[in-house]
Amino acid sequence: MATGLILFGCFFVLMFAGVPIGVSLGLAGTLAIALAKLGVMAIPTSVYCGIAKYPLLAIPMFVLAGAIFDRSGVAARLLRFTEAFVGHGRGALAVITVLVAMVVGGISGSGPACTAAVGGVMLGAMMREGYPPAFAASVTAAAGSTDILIPPSVAFIIYSVLVPSATVPALFVGGIVPGILACIMLIIPSLILSLYYDFGGGSSDEPRPQIWKSFKEAFWALIAPILILGGMRTGWFTPTEAAVVAVFYGLVIGSFVYRTLSLRDIHELLIESAETSAVILIVVGLASIFAWASSTIGIVDPLAGGLVALGGGNGTLLMIILMVFLAIMGMFLDGISIFLIFCPILVPVAQTYNWDLVWFGVLMTYVIAIGQFTPPMAVNLMVSCRLTGARMEETVRWAFWLVLSMGMGLILMIFFPGLVLWLPKVLGFM
Repeated sequence: MATGLILFGCFFVLMFAGVPIGVSLGLAGTLAIALAKLGVMAIPTSVYCGIAKYPLLAIPMFVLAGAIFDRSGVAARLLRFTEAFVGHGRGALAVITVLVAMVVGGISGSGPACTAAVGGVMLGAMMREGYPPAFAASVTAAAGSTDILIPPSVAFIIYSVLVPSATVPALFVGGIVPGILACIMLIIPSLILSLYYDFGGGSSDEPRPQIWKSFKEAFWALIAPILILGGMRTGWFTPTEAAVVAVFYGLVIGSFVYRTLSLRDIHELLIESAETSAVILIVVGLASIFAWASSTIGIVDPLAGGLVALGGGNGTLLMIILMVFLAIMGMFLDGISIFLIFCPILVPVAQTYNWDLVWFGVLMTYVIAIGQFTPPMAVNLMVSCRLTGARMEETVRWAFWLVLSMGMGLILMIFFPGLVLWLPKVLGFM
């Protein structure tokens, strides 16, 4: 137990000292292995075993697909299409931002990447129409957080690797309704606040885009999520193969349909995607040292038993406690790190209470999404604040209402698991 305390204590000390998350996990795990005299060869073996998993091949492909669609100008076309339906007026651009992010989330797989893509198009327009920079940053960051719920999702792929009984297709489909619910829960406070404070009131004089023309422009982007999920449902390809199909589809659309991608652009995208994917997989590899150390030294079972006792036999109460804890962790850690650190502890708890692991994984991801735009260490909010020039503390008054509203959506999913499980069961993924 003492080694376990050193393991977690070292990790948190390093993290709060500003050491990168992956390095903190690797160093803490290495120290625990050395103190427990488990053998130095366990370190490279753990790294290799952590990343040598077939489903992880989908990550670099989905990252590349998201970058291709971003560079192809998909967000701008989706903006015009959504604007044709929503129109102009108070709160219209806030609603459009959430809707555009939801569709972009069906192409990308990373919250910060989605925030940057949507923010690059929407934030300037929102501020020109009188939205305060802090409000615009909060809405865009919150909208980008739905990206990890809408398939394809890198977070779901990581969770499936850690929990093999929760398959990637089941998680992808299980995230659709919660993703839509999250968007609705973000639209409601965004619209109410905009109406109350008269945000965007000056945009009503601008002409509304033509629906048919904007639909034709956005058609190829709208087809992408259908192609990915439809191909998996019909058995044409696996989730990993779907990622490759998404890359090929994006290259064809960007190069020959929209004609916005040049060979130089593709070269740059390959480099950017390789760097992003390398960061993700390095974190996965180093976190595997931490995970192996925590399971081998025997700290997982006592922690899981303590959590079960904390619930006092009341599964609902324990679930709420766990979700609050994960929401707090989500303020400081990214989703991948949360899964790698806490899944070995929380999955046995879920099995003790016979919680469905697909449902539990979607709930964890939903809470992580909330953490991505909850100050003070919200990764999405950092991106949008940098784009708007707003200070993080200025966003608190707006982000609070968005967090509260999404929290209500979480409560609905806790008490009504069918919101997550109904669609995967209907489509035959469970």
